[in-house]
Amino acid sequence: MKGDRTASEHSISRDARTGAVVHQLTAHASINHPTYFLNSSFSDDQSALIFTSYRTGEAQLFEVGYPDGEIRQLTDGAAIHPFSPAIAASGEIYFVRGGAVWALDRETLEERMAADFGGQLGECSLSPDGQWFTAACRADGEWGVAVGRTDGSEKGFLAFPRTIIHPQFNPANPEWIEFAGDPAPRMHRIRRDGTGLQCLHEHDNDEFVVHETFLGQTQDLVFTVWPHALKRMNWATGGITTIAEFNAWHITPNRDGTKILCDTVHPDEGLQIVDVATGKRRTICYPEATSQGTQWRTSRYAVAKDWAAARAASEKGKALSWMEMATDSVYGPQWTHPHPSFSPDETLAAFASDKTGHTQVYVVELG
Repeated sequence: MKGDRTASEHSISRDARTGAVVHQLTAHASINHPTYFLNSSFSDDQSALIFTSYRTGEAQLFEVGYPDGEIRQLTDGAAIHPFSPAIAASGEIYFVRGGAVWALDRETLEERMAADFGGQLGECSLSPDGQWFTAACRADGEWGVAVGRTDGSEKGFLAFPRTIIHPQFNPANPEWIEFAGDPAPRMHRIRRDGTGLQCLHEHDNDEFVVHETFLGQTQDLVFTVWPHALKRMNWATGGITTIAEFNAWHITPNRDGTKILCDTVHPDEGLQIVDVATGKRRTICYPEATSQGTQWRTSRYAVAKDWAAARAASEKGKALSWMEMATDSVYGPQWTHPHPSFSPDETLAAFASDKTGHTQVYVVELG
């Protein structure tokens, strides 16, 4: 139940190939994973990580003291969206349950509903000042960007004619939201008030653009053209340059936009840190996650026949959330992917791996 505490599950090892110190924070025989790679799993002081666990039978939010503290259950009741939590500067955790965005006080564990959209929502993203949230949304048969004030005083729905994923606030100007349309063309932006909709890069399904995000506190975007290159887009001009040519996958820039942390697959070259200015990179450790999803073996977006197979799989009850629904064998399941993310001081990285047979939460010291 909410508030229950259990003993530490911590163990420590060194990566066999790089020598990096790796902390395993969970060991329960269930799915346990950090937040999505677009949000840090760490508290501001790095004394704890939040994570999603199915140890109670369905997705609930937990926190664990770092490095070897006890584990505390933060939510109970109806399942949360497993990849939705985001920690605000205030310490509140915003997450999705059903068609609503909720806020959780980490100290008291009291919850309040910030906004109910009456549909399906994806992972949360917060504005830098913590005053706004956004999430992908499907409601009343329409896709769109859900947006609202974190205090619950305002909400809106910005409709879009096809699938929406990964909306994020511009870190320098939270009036703007960048989001992904799926499939191509992928990258778009829109003002928070619904004006200014623009496709940032015209391309077709054979240019497999994925995992775009802002380059730290800059306004530029970085993205992967899978599995060929890590690229950068100028927010003002739309100009695109190549940072490095390799199979960068889920990408997480540091705060000042000088480094990018990423995982790799097909082949698995481990977690990498890339120098943005030079493209040089170094291997941190090898998560050895199974990294499932048939589409990662190709260099194009899913097409009709791929979706048909995925829908058949999801109808058998294999999907865990709306993000995996109808994509179970195409882009996921997501909990088999490492999804690395930096700690606030950028000396640590959290990631997931199912190398033991169940997905667990890991932290690697970056050195």
